[in-house]
Amino acid sequence: MLRQPAVAGAFYPGNPEILKKTIEECFLDDAGVGEIPHLKTFEGTDYPINIMVPHAGYQYSGAIASHGYCKLVQNGFPEVFIILSPNHTGYGSEVSVFNDGEWITPLGSVDVDGEFADAIISHSDMASADFLAHKYEHSIEVQLPFLQYFSNDFKIVPITMGSQSFLASSDLAKAIFEAGNELNKSYAVIASTDLSHFNNQEKANTVDGYVLEDIDEMNEFKLFEEVVQYNITMCGYGPVITTISLSKMSNKTNSEILAYGTSGDVTGDFTSVVGYASGIFK
Repeated sequence: MLRQPAVAGAFYPGNPEILKKTIEECFLDDAGVGEIPHLKTFEGTDYPINIMVPHAGYQYSGAIASHGYCKLVQNGFPEVFIILSPNHTGYGSEVSVFNDGEWITPLGSVDVDGEFADAIISHSDMASADFLAHKYEHSIEVQLPFLQYFSNDFKIVPITMGSQSFLASSDLAKAIFEAGNELNKSYAVIASTDLSHFNNQEKANTVDGYVLEDIDEMNEFKLFEEVVQYNITMCGYGPVITTISLSKMSNKTNSEILAYGTSGDVTGDFTSVVGYASGIFK
């Protein structure tokens, strides 16, 4: 299965050279890391970090995302990136694993690690092979050019969570952990999420603060509770809960919020904003 770009020319430039320049601008932006890092070489199977990054249009969240990607580049790339996203379209199954083929972006193609994908499915009670959920979903696609800018020597396992229940998140974390142990491949998880949507800046900062505190404390239980209790419109809490749970299974028991901002910081309109953050689990 070839997965063609769905949001090239919208969420990010469709022209390869303009896209590369845009990614560089994200890193060099005042809200970015301030430099373009150099890719190191990673050796071994126990990759040291997982990350959380936003997935809006690059002009809104790309600078915030650069902080997470900088950490990956500084550690060197693993063999496989398992990219977890919410399901914005409503298509597909509860936990949809794209388990065969390639993903195309303006920067080239990326192979899916079908062996790893199938192992995750086999260890899960909820995940299934499904392509439909991924056809129009933007929140995995926008991550790929950030990786491809530095290298094309990696594979991916794209997973879209139609169900973000605590049960689904826990099941997926266990399945990824067991598949990773079975295959003995180096991998990193990328949790793709934006934070609260369409609050004013003051309220966004408040409710996003609850979420970021929970993430910083590696408390996936409290994160789920507060998303429900305060009706926080964080679109990818399932991927983040999965990543926290998996990270702790893998002895990555510390986290750090690397950057936070809102769309209002970019547009100057603070009446209705979306929150963005990058974080690392190590």
